[in-house]
Amino acid sequence: MAGKRNTARRKVEREDLSKPSKWRLQHGDFSAPVRGADPETGSPVEHRRAVDTLGTMLANDTITPQMHEAGSIFRTLFRSAALDGIATSQLIRLAGATNDDMPNRQIDARRRVANAIDALGGHDSPAGSCVWFVVGLEFSVREWSQRQGWSGRPVHGPVAQGILVGALGTLAMHFGLTPQQRAA
Repeated sequence: MAGKRNTARRKVEREDLSKPSKWRLQHGDFSAPVRGADPETGSPVEHRRAVDTLGTMLANDTITPQMHEAGSIFRTLFRSAALDGIATSQLIRLAGATNDDMPNRQIDARRRVANAIDALGGHDSPAGSCVWFVVGLEFSVREWSQRQGWSGRPVHGPVAQGILVGALGTLAMHFGLTPQQRAA
């Protein structure tokens, strides 16, 4: 004999849209919500700020302000060079214009990013790979160490953080934020 079908309806759990999604929470921490009012409507709102890796490391005194500034410079150059893979279309199109030309600002940013990566030992070096993914593409240190690592091999968490700290120190020197010391 066939059994009875269970016709009881299951309650579907709805996601609370006032909080970050499970997917977003796995990619980094958030600050405590700040309550305020919407300037246009006056209705109460909660603002949450995503905490970035460099900001957290600076707050924990893991890196110096010069290292943080070097990471910020690299991130800005990386975005200006359009190396993050986010494609956008122009809102204003000119007749007869082609999209083959890269703006001089983008070319200069790509050259400066390439020079910074070369100063770190190239793309295949641990420092170059870490800065590319963690600072440029904004992966977490943990995500880079488990997914990418160095030459496709996973790197342990404390070692990965040490690689990032060393790379940021080298970037600070490369961008002229810390003086170079000469060997005696």
